[in-house]
Amino acid sequence: MPDMGNGKQPNVIVFFTDQQRWDSTGIHGNPLGLTPVFDWMATQGTHLMHTFTCQPVCGPARACLQTGQYATKTGCYRNGIPLPPDCRTLAHHFRDAGYRTGYIGKWHLAGEEPVPPGQRAGYEYWLAANLLELSSQPYEAVVYDDAGDRIHLPGYRTDALADAAIRFVADNRTLPFFLFLSFLEPHQQNNTDNYPAPYGYEQRYTGRWMPPDLAELGGTAARHLGGYFGMVKRLDEALGRLFDTLRSFDLLDDTIVLFTSDHGCHFKTRNAEYKRSCHESSIRVPAALYGARFTGGGSVREMVSLIDLPPTLLDAAGIAIPAEMQGKSVLPLLRGERSQNRPQEAFVQISVTQVGRAIRTDRYKYGVVAPGKDPVRDSCSDLYEEAYLYDLHADPYELDNLILRDAAVPVVKELRQRLLRRMAEAGEAPATIQPASSRQGTTIES
Repeated sequence: MPDMGNGKQPNVIVFFTDQQRWDSTGIHGNPLGLTPVFDWMATQGTHLMHTFTCQPVCGPARACLQTGQYATKTGCYRNGIPLPPDCRTLAHHFRDAGYRTGYIGKWHLAGEEPVPPGQRAGYEYWLAANLLELSSQPYEAVVYDDAGDRIHLPGYRTDALADAAIRFVADNRTLPFFLFLSFLEPHQQNNTDNYPAPYGYEQRYTGRWMPPDLAELGGTAARHLGGYFGMVKRLDEALGRLFDTLRSFDLLDDTIVLFTSDHGCHFKTRNAEYKRSCHESSIRVPAALYGARFTGGGSVREMVSLIDLPPTLLDAAGIAIPAEMQGKSVLPLLRGERSQNRPQEAFVQISVTQVGRAIRTDRYKYGVVAPGKDPVRDSCSDLYEEAYLYDLHADPYELDNLILRDAAVPVVKELRQRLLRRMAEAGEAPATIQPASSRQGTTIES
């Protein structure tokens, strides 16, 4: 077990936001100055430039990040399915290695509120709500403690959870600790269907810059983006306070901090809600690591999935990666190692709005949808039909679907095989993909 040169194992903090687009950050081109702390973290630490969710739905994405397994492997392929009690999580692995584990914020992997101890997936310290979007309001952060008692934390919800995380760090600073800090922001407030930024923040960003896909497609972006960006700004300020806490306790160098999100947001442009599609706006997320061996790590340009982050954290802490984890640690990439066994595309499973599958390569996005399947009842299918092809070099905002173009047939043929291979590697049953409706022909089977 490696230490930081002072006899202590590295602490680990996951700073996890909800529904945050990658292009809400300055390092990805947002001009509004929303994320100076994240941009510093990505520049001075390790920036995972091309990071994608493996399931653009809240609960399934969380199951993937806790277990390192695909949603169809754990069975948590849509919201409302509790994490099975026999699943081994990051908390279990870090506890076994002598870490104090803590969870603060949104859980979304239980069947009850408050979450009973048996559904906390191995976390010791607990200050969380299963459905934070239902238990709380922007200035009424309601969570539940270890005993299941209702706790009303003061302040704006982002600040309240950050305050709790700072207290956890202060109380456990002499121990190796693993803290998972899970925010609701910048997710919409469900009961009002708006994006409630702190007072005065929405006005700063309303009517200013808009990502090109949203400018073209409309949706609800014009009325929601100001609040959304205001929430992102406050999250970045909370991240800064957390780093300041680590500095004040001289823990900055020996604490690994991971920043990422569960999925993005397309503001009702790709379907009738905010996510659950194969598009960049739904699946691409910001991600960076800082501390220990990640400081000065540079930019990783390869495709990285949420499924890769659990083995990465264990690997960085010197904990053996369990065989059941389906992702790949990014640490070899920092050492300049390029393994042929590492996937060259991000693989995405989609539920709730469709039973869909997609891959994202350096250049292309290719997606399929299962006809006749119930996306709530069915986790997968034995038959899919091609639905999407985007050339991301020529069309980075995915405004021109090429799936019916005859000139795209050779590209589609290759991507079809790559997608089938990734589905099989994820543990899915054999499936058939048929060409898009206007050019039905020979199918290819796994």
